[in-house]
Amino acid sequence: MPSELVHQSYVCLTCPGFCTLSLGDQMGLLQSAWMEVLTLGLVFRSLPYDEGLVYADDLIMDREQCRMAGLLDVYCTLLQLIKKYRKLRLDKEEFVTLKAMALANSDSMNIENVEAIQKLQDALHEALQEYEKSQHSEDAHRGGRLLMTLPLLRQTANKAVQCFRRVRAEGKVPMHKLFLEMLEAKV
Repeated sequence: MPSELVHQSYVCLTCPGFCTLSLGDQMGLLQSAWMEVLTLGLVFRSLPYDEGLVYADDLIMDREQCRMAGLLDVYCTLLQLIKKYRKLRLDKEEFVTLKAMALANSDSMNIENVEAIQKLQDALHEALQEYEKSQHSEDAHRGGRLLMTLPLLRQTANKAVQCFRRVRAEGKVPMHKLFLEMLEAKV
């Protein structure tokens, strides 16, 4: 999980337009949306698997393993999201765009420059529309269907935070210090 957090942070920092935001706004977005970004990555890695969740290259958990670790609620919710993306045949470009959108559409209360965030959101929305028009012109509503998955992503991420807090309190699974700090900050 720690290398995944570092990787996700790097991806967020290379998101077009993200680096032009103030450091405070970057931190506000990251602190608010980190679990959504991680969740979407887990979902995308898990698309090829029928019932497994790919937490990392060397950690694939099935239903029973998730139940034993206290993650069954999250497992079931993640499967709903995976099913939606599998049905849409989510591709890598759409995944990256949705990840950037989840980051830019955080519910952070610590935003200094709302106009800059809105500009980033608009640019990401336009990028998704252009991509869908060029790659999936036969389906005029595909972009909208992808956007409609973002509320379930947020709900799933919130459920994951609650679940990991419970798992931490029970001491069932060891967690990296950085992950614990981020979990504690997500109040």
